[in-house]
Formats: sequence, C-alpha cells, structure tokens
Amino acid sequence: MGDMLSLIEKVEDSFSEREALQIQKKLRRNEFTLEDFRNQLRSMRKMGSIKDVIGMLPGMNASSVNDANIDDKKLIHIDAIISSMTIKERNNHKLMNGSRRIRIAKGSGTTVSEINRLLKQFIQMRKMMQKLTKVSNPGKAMRMMQDMMPN
Repeated sequence: MGDMLSLIEKVEDSFSEREALQIQKKLRRNEFTLEDFRNQLRSMRKMGSIKDVIGMLPGMNASSVNDANIDDKKLIHIDAIISSMTIKERNNHKLMNGSRRIRIAKGSGTTVSEINRLLKQFIQMRKMMQKLTKVSNPGKAMRMMQDMMPN
C-alpha cells in the first residue's frame, strides 16, 4: 500500500512552492523548456528511485512496482542528452536540426534515434501537462492522465 505521507515529505523536500508555481505558469503559457524539464528530472532524482516513489502511491503494491519496466538509468541518459545541448537549444527545442542532433548524440554518448525519441516524448509530455494545468477538478485530471497512457 502506498505511503502518501512519506511521498508528500519527499516532494516538499525536493520542490519549492515558488518553483512549482513558476513551472505551472510556464506550462500554461506553453513556455516549458528542456532546461525546465532537466531541472524537474534532477529534483525527482533527489527523491530516490522511481520505483520507490511509485511504490508510495496509493493502490500500488510491491508486485506491481516490481513488474513495471522502470529504469532509473534512463533519467541519467536524458540528463546527459539535455546537458549536451546548448542553452539556446535547451530553451528552444525547435532549433534541433539534423546536424545539431548528431552533435548532441556524440556529446551524450547516445544515438540520434534516442535524441529524436526524447524530443518527441518531451513535446507529448509538454502538451499533456499543459492540458492538465487547465483542469481544476483533480478527479478529471486523473482520468485525463489515464486516458493519455498507452494501453
């Protein structure tokens, strides 16, 4: 069973209210950047492994968390990819042309297809988060997130 109190404490330790409000404003204005995303990932990593955090959610039991295909190393790869970008690229993902993607792949020790996958996921996540910031009903937000998850 989830341990919400521990999860809330970890979130409070990792994220300030001011930062959360700034991110919310950026999402509403469609100004959320890869730099913001990287900062959020780094804050999440401070909370511990993804499996541990998910295990604290209500309704999640140990077997479902262990069965999930979650790899914390992917967060490190994502951080390396974003860190290999220039500040301009992190602040405007639309600058990513082929030669930039090749340079980023070499700098991060990944492949161009991994760069493409990250950019595609970032754009999808950004759209999803923008929709969620406009919803005032938490139940509706949860249903929207479930509908957006791949089956």
